[in-house]
Amino acid sequence: MSGTSLDGLDLALCKITGSGYSTDLTLEAFETLPFRSAFLQDIREVFAKEEVSLSTLTILHAVIADEHAWLINAFLEKHRISPQSVDLIASHGQTVYHAPRSLHGREDWPNATLQLGEGDHLAIRTGITTVSDFRQKHVAAGGEGAPLAAYGDLLLLSSPDQGRALVNIGGIANITYLPPSDGNGEAMSSDVGPGNTIMDALARRSDPSLQYDRDAAIAKSGEISTDLLDALLEEPFFRVPLPKTTGPELFSPDWFDNIAKANGTKLSLADQMATLNRLSARGIADAIGKLPERTKVYLSGGGARNPELRRNLGELLPGRKIGSTGDLGIDPDAKEAILFAVLANELIAGDADTIRGRIKGAPPVTMGKISLPD
Repeated sequence: MSGTSLDGLDLALCKITGSGYSTDLTLEAFETLPFRSAFLQDIREVFAKEEVSLSTLTILHAVIADEHAWLINAFLEKHRISPQSVDLIASHGQTVYHAPRSLHGREDWPNATLQLGEGDHLAIRTGITTVSDFRQKHVAAGGEGAPLAAYGDLLLLSSPDQGRALVNIGGIANITYLPPSDGNGEAMSSDVGPGNTIMDALARRSDPSLQYDRDAAIAKSGEISTDLLDALLEEPFFRVPLPKTTGPELFSPDWFDNIAKANGTKLSLADQMATLNRLSARGIADAIGKLPERTKVYLSGGGARNPELRRNLGELLPGRKIGSTGDLGIDPDAKEAILFAVLANELIAGDADTIRGRIKGAPPVTMGKISLPD
């Protein structure tokens, strides 16, 4: 898994037995392997941009797969795992543009999304059967291609007597609501707003050696601008009912800069970062506020380690205990990669009817395309 935060490739070695609600998963090993700076720069040439070189975009489809294959092979060698012992690679690929109808505005055009990293290249370079390009089936069946978390969360993390909100804070923040599995409620998965994406960009802009606001040092030294925060929250996305999707195509540094300029706000970097940190927390807290009162909250993703974001969430959600998916036996850093392993397992061994009528607004489909190594 490589997400919108572009912090590297998450590699989760999973042992899975069963499928559907009988899925049993053990995480055998996990690492996030950082991208080389030149490779990262190549991705940023096309990432979430309206206009790009078609030549670069085309070539990167192969380049990204080859780079991911190199990292997979290095991971397997490090952990002394034979490629022949691995049944499947589940490759999310690299999202470079997410274009739901709500964003592109063309009523006569469908939802769309684009991930690079061709599965055939991965299969050939690793010698392992590869399942990739998960989001296209979701779009073809009437979905927006994101978020897909509920498909895996429902199978791994449902509880018979507890409603759960699983909040993943990557570049974009998303939430899965799991009703008690003993009832008749529908699960739901939705993006809720920016997670780390704009904060990371501001950190890099201030110091190219920074990939993010480490330990929220910048945000903690600033003060929240309530005027700017209110202006940012006027973004129509925040008023769209759940479930919904978005991406850095909307929540970009330009989006932030334009609103700050229109608001006549001239703030220090620290105050900007503090305001953005609160904005991310507001998006999450407002979504949780729409869920049943006794819903338990569990965080995952890089933003879950941001102390200022956690403080803001605690302040906005008084009285709620906020835990980690680690409390449920799922490594919070590995969770997104684990979910795609589950989706690949469902394609090979599962049945789309398993989730029929169980996830609000989600088509009952298995997802992914199969690439053989020979």
